[in-house]
Amino acid sequence: MADEGNSNPSRYVKLTKDQAQPLEDIKPGELNQPIEVPQLGVHKCNECGQPLPESFEPPADEPWTTGIFGCAEDTESCWTGLFCPCVLFGRNVENLREDTPWTTPCVCHAIFVEGGIALAAATAAIYGIDPRTSFLFCEGLLFSWWMCGIYTGLVRQSLQKKYHLKNSPCDPCLVHCCMHWCALCQEHREMKGRLSDDVAMPMTIVNPPPIQEMAADGDNRTSAPSSTNGTEHTTLEMQAL
Repeated sequence: MADEGNSNPSRYVKLTKDQAQPLEDIKPGELNQPIEVPQLGVHKCNECGQPLPESFEPPADEPWTTGIFGCAEDTESCWTGLFCPCVLFGRNVENLREDTPWTTPCVCHAIFVEGGIALAAATAAIYGIDPRTSFLFCEGLLFSWWMCGIYTGLVRQSLQKKYHLKNSPCDPCLVHCCMHWCALCQEHREMKGRLSDDVAMPMTIVNPPPIQEMAADGDNRTSAPSSTNGTEHTTLEMQAL
């Protein structure tokens, strides 16, 4: 057995020290470099991150269906926005974000806007207008109005992004700072019109005919329901939803 093992020499050749290749000097972190994959360099949706085809073009921004001063076109939202803007703002946020109840943005709007104006009016009526403190009150009102303009402007920006609307007439935050009540009414009319367009069309329900049974008598004959004329028929009921 030993002779047979020696008759098959090993195919591996042992390298000497001179024949061995020198070790490469690898720096720390050199192997952890990013690799560019052409297949991954595709356009992706900003909302969901799904890859888009190369021929995809984002939809162009559309104009608003109503103008910023078209408050009279919807009398209900006009009166609500005039006397209870916090309620109208809460409804707009609820229509835009289904997971947010209208009470939360309504309370925030009431605290920053209606609450600040009511506090300033009550202080001026009770203690009078003091030149030394009037500047402090004005500064507080402007700060609360500025914060409310930013918050409501972000909601308007989300609405524009959802329906691909243009900045009309200017930046969303600036629109709410300068024309807050008109902007609330315009946003409500826009969502009201678009939600009415998304209502499902009426459907027609067709009921299947009743189940017919074949009964056998003693003579192994079958009988089926028939009409007065001797012809078999079924009734079809159609009901509009």
